[in-house]
Amino acid sequence: MPRSRPTILVTGATDGIGKETALGLARQGARVILHGRSPERLDITRDEFIAAGLSVSGTVEGDFGNLDSVRAMARGVRRQYPDLNVLINNAGVYMQRRHETVDGNETTWQVNHLAPVLLTMELLPLLEGNSPARIINVSSVAHTRGSINLHDIGGEHGFDAYAAYAQSKLANVLFTYELAERLEGKGVAVNCLHPGVISTKLLMDGFGIEGASLDEGARTSIRLALSEDLEGVSGKYFVKELPTTSSTMSYDVRLRRDLWTYTLEQLGL
Repeated sequence: MPRSRPTILVTGATDGIGKETALGLARQGARVILHGRSPERLDITRDEFIAAGLSVSGTVEGDFGNLDSVRAMARGVRRQYPDLNVLINNAGVYMQRRHETVDGNETTWQVNHLAPVLLTMELLPLLEGNSPARIINVSSVAHTRGSINLHDIGGEHGFDAYAAYAQSKLANVLFTYELAERLEGKGVAVNCLHPGVISTKLLMDGFGIEGASLDEGARTSIRLALSEDLEGVSGKYFVKELPTTSSTMSYDVRLRRDLWTYTLEQLGL
């Protein structure tokens, strides 16, 4: 990346792929801002970085299960980190049972889609002002088995854990493509990725299996954040550090735009 030390916010940075991504970025000299839901976990993670001889530019708290908390988090980032030029939307959940947030949304949908969209839109003026900037959305290969049901987005008429997760991950890809098109020529690249089937708490809780190493899971996010050869590359889906084709449904322009409108209405934007 042209700027030798980009300032990067990594959401969900106290565990799993997010933490490994933040570690990898810090090792390469990036200014890293850690996000977490718990101040205690954030303190522990920051101390681990310092013990490893790595610097942390700061920490921010935010509960993605509470949209007011996400708005407050964005205000804090704008105030404390005016040089932010990379956002990695990594935080996510897999819910075995249907649960609603304080905002009345199904939790998978809110945490995996609504909250990162809200955070992105709240930080977009800052990123545009610091262009060239990058937005990286961590999706999943599960998106290939997802569909978007705008008439029952929260599964009120029949909840299936995997279907809800796959739907949210497809939404990540659709949001990426739509935002990339809207930001064309504005100096902000937007891409998404499948990190791999990685041994995380989400994988174990959701699927009961183990996968590849966290290091492998972080590589594509790190490349998208730092690589000079990706400057200006936008609107792509990456797997194993390379752009590839996403699901057929993810290229449905009408669905993409309907989801955009629906999402902004849900968020009151």
